[in-house]
This record gives sequence, structure tokens and C-alpha cells, in this order.
Amino acid sequence: MSTYSDRDNERYLDEPAKRAGRTEFMRDRARVIHSASLRRLAAKTQVAVPWENDFQRTRLSHSLECAQIGRELGESLGADPDLLDTACLAHDLGHPPFGHNGEEALAEIAKSCGGFEGNAQSFRLLTRLEAKTVDANGRSIGLNLTRASLDAATKYPWQRAINPRKFGVYDDDVEIYKWMRADAPEGKRCIEAQIMDWSDDVSYSVHDLEDAIVANQVHVRTFEDDFDAIYATMTEDYGSNATKEEASEALTRLQELSCWPINYNGSHRSLARLKDSTSQLVGRFVVAAENKTRAIYGDEPLARYGANLEIPREQLIEVDFLKAVAGHYLIRAAESQERYAKQKIVVVELVELLYKSAPKALDAIFIDDWNHAADDGQRLRVVIDQIAALTDPGAYALHARLTQNR
Repeated sequence: MSTYSDRDNERYLDEPAKRAGRTEFMRDRARVIHSASLRRLAAKTQVAVPWENDFQRTRLSHSLECAQIGRELGESLGADPDLLDTACLAHDLGHPPFGHNGEEALAEIAKSCGGFEGNAQSFRLLTRLEAKTVDANGRSIGLNLTRASLDAATKYPWQRAINPRKFGVYDDDVEIYKWMRADAPEGKRCIEAQIMDWSDDVSYSVHDLEDAIVANQVHVRTFEDDFDAIYATMTEDYGSNATKEEASEALTRLQELSCWPINYNGSHRSLARLKDSTSQLVGRFVVAAENKTRAIYGDEPLARYGANLEIPREQLIEVDFLKAVAGHYLIRAAESQERYAKQKIVVVELVELLYKSAPKALDAIFIDDWNHAADDGQRLRVVIDQIAALTDPGAYALHARLTQNR
């Protein structure tokens, strides 16, 4: 008997498979892999600027690594691996150019038209903006994924009114959102979304550390000296509720691991050790969640709303500490803050320039939305949709073109 019901496999618009032998979740995964939105992540910033060296991760490489982690963790717990692949590959599709810095800039601009949030933008791409399926009236319904895949990709299953900073759907996308969440417990994430979220945290906490060490931006020997500042970043920027003692104990546990990358010097041997550190840390965090979840729920397949992913507090705090390392040494760095300020100017000016020159300067796929917009707020949303879709180089190029033409 399948762990997933016919209802989980439903699409907003019924689309029979073109060939036999594929599950609905296989089809969902293929749709995301072949999407333009996924390809664009190859030129979007993760944390460090990806083209500053040949090692840094992009949003795409992060999403691929997140999917590998989520697929294996999900399968070990009895969830569908293709569904987890889909959710993890899709989780960052809506993030704009310049990483979270671009997201903050657009959120400020979009206050008057429903806000901006990368996860809500991902849902909008999957259900409206990405070109794949149209309904009988010619309206785009995006990739037309199954109910379960959309739900698994939804990190924040609520609207902006519930939490204006972190939310999963804009008010004008709520129709298909309500269809997706029919009969789901209010405000609760399915276990697949929880697995996706933990895989995301594990992936970027570990891989951002690896990238920063290779780029000579972080040295693990300094963590004790800078502990107070790292702890402040944990609590202020990442919302960790760990006590200072718990954070200190987390650092001690990490330092005691045989794989801790204490002597990285750029040699082939030390890079191999660093890669082993990355693998062991990922394994540590994944196995901890798998074992605790199994200890509570037993050996039956776990899917949808039948269970929660259970994560030991010690590993939660270890991951929070590693996230704060990147936050302190990379994001809070004066050089980064200077770059962020310049990028925000580009985003603000892009919105102003594109709005003034629309619809002429809009990409063709956004012109119908502009022409059907009922007011200035809806027109601003169209402009934001186009800018959010841009890669980092694309944002600079469009800004230069519009500036030249004004």
C-alpha cells in the first residue's frame, strides 16, 4: 500500500502522464529540474560572491546539495525520495539576485503591495510564473505540481498577516494555496517540509564553513577568541534560543571531532581532510535526526502529517553555531556590508527604472500581467516579479541598460 494517497498525487489541473511507468512525484522532480528558475540559480549568490573564486557555491549548487541530503534522509524515514528531491530543489527558486540582501531590499520596496519573501516567491514561481501549464482560460498555473510536492516545498505554511517577516504565500496567490493546504493542520508543516528545512540548514551551515575556509575568510582556531561575537550573531541574526553555555558546549563538541578542520593550509591533503570534515558533519546531523525520529515513531514509513522530524537539541545548536560562523565572519564583515549597500542601491534603482519604462522594458512573459494589472500595486508586483527572477549578472546588466537609456 502506498504511503501517499490519491489526494496527495492530485494536481490543480489534471494532466495525464505522457508515458507510462512514472510516478507523479517523478514527474514533479523532472518539471523542477527542467525549469528556467532552477537554471538561473547557477548565477545567484549563496553567501559569498560565487565568481570571486572557482570554489564558492551558488544557489544552484547549494540546492543540489540540499536535495542530496533531503532525498537520502527522507528515504531513510519512508518518505518518497523524488518528492524530497523536488522540495529541496525548489526551496530557493524565489530568491532574488544578491542573496538575502536582495530579498531585504525588495521586501522594503514591496510593503505597499503585499510584501516580498523568498519562500512566498518560490510558491508564486511554482504556481504561476514558471512557464509550463495553462488552464482553460489561458492563465498560467506554473509547473502544476502535485499537492504533496507543493506542500513539501512550503517552509512557512501561512500568509503574511500571520508573520510579516517570514511567510509562504502572497495574498493574491491564496486560491491555489488553499487548494494545496486543504485538510492540512493549520500552520503545521508536513514531515517532508521539515526534512527539506533541516536539509537546507545542514547543507548551508556546513558548506558555507567549507567555502569560507577555502577562501581564507575563516580559521577555526579563532572561534574561541571570537566566541562572544559569534554567539551574538546566533541569537540576534539567526534567532537561536541557545544559552551561552549551550553554545560553548556545542563548540567544544565540534572541536573534539576527529574531522574538525584545524590545520587547513590549501594543500591537496588538507583540502581532502576538509572535504572529509564536511561529509562527517553532514552525516552527524542527518543521522542524529533520523535516529531520534525513529526512536519516537518506530520503523513504519513516515509521510505527510503522520509524524514530525525530531532533531536532538545538541545538533540543533551545533548547526546554529555553524550558521552564525558564516554570519559573523562573512555577512557582518565590513567589506560585505559595503557591497550590500551598493547592491541595495542597484535593486532600488532597478525597480524605479523598470517601472517607469514598463511595459516596453519588461520581458515579454510579464507584459500580459502588466496590461491586466488593476492598479499601481499590481503593476509594482509585476516589476518585482521580473527583478526577483534576475541573476546577479542579469541585475547589473539590466541596471546598466536602463540607466543608459533614461
